Amino acid sequence: MELIRSRANPFFRSLKRLAESGRERRKTGRTLLDGVHLVAAYEAVNGPVETLVAAESVLAGGEIADFVGGRAILVLTDSLLRDLGLVETPSGLLAVAAMPVATLAVDLEKDAILLDGVQDPGNVGAILRTAAAAGVAQALLGPGCASAWSPKVLRAGQGAHFALTVHEDADLAGFMASYRGTTAVTCLDDATPLYDARWEGPLAWVFGSEGQGVRADLVAAARLRIRIPMPGAIESLNVAAAAAVCLFECLRRRGGVQSAVCQVSTTLRIEAKANLP
Repeated sequence: MELIRSRANPFFRSLKRLAESGRERRKTGRTLLDGVHLVAAYEAVNGPVETLVAAESVLAGGEIADFVGGRAILVLTDSLLRDLGLVETPSGLLAVAAMPVATLAVDLEKDAILLDGVQDPGNVGAILRTAAAAGVAQALLGPGCASAWSPKVLRAGQGAHFALTVHEDADLAGFMASYRGTTAVTCLDDATPLYDARWEGPLAWVFGSEGQGVRADLVAAARLRIRIPMPGAIESLNVAAAAAVCLFECLRRRGGVQSAVCQVSTTLRIEAKANLP
């Protein structure tokens, strides 16, 4: 067990580059995972991570100490872990892991979410998490989206990445043109209220950037234009909130909302119990 105290240490500097640079992550094919839950979710699907890194203070006992017990780890002082800047309050456990490569081709007959220029890492991660909870199995991220495998998106996704096939830099227009189900876009103009809209079979939802919404060419290509009724004083929703409303309305119509709510509730109870002191 090696303790790293210096910012000049080569390994710490490599962590800093992975934390800050998408180019470095793409070049090395590696990213950083923060927290026991995310590391465990990764390993359940992809096998052991490359390197486990723990904060010095967490090794005295507790969840992280139990998780890393018997495994080879590197240890950073708490100040060095905070200096990486992944999150405001680091969990105390990091892992260096290979970024999974999508091995399944895009399926033109299955449900999907399409993200058009969604730039905020928290929103991208939250949408992926919601999609996985609602049973969607594939996500297509167009150019201009936050990188799916950035540490902040991974943290927000809380393991959703490993329940989805994620395609980055996807040709959204090409997918929509070939899709064998119904494509639906959220917008305000000439749109049907969500609860009045009708569709059958597989569904691909298109959600747009925080400022501009979905691009005009994708709106024009969609078979359904959907708006979420908002009788209150606010005229728009955060894109992650809008995605949650749409995806779970679709699930409700298919009769799966009760089991899905039970699964999400169970997950939340498990996570809450794990976070108790």
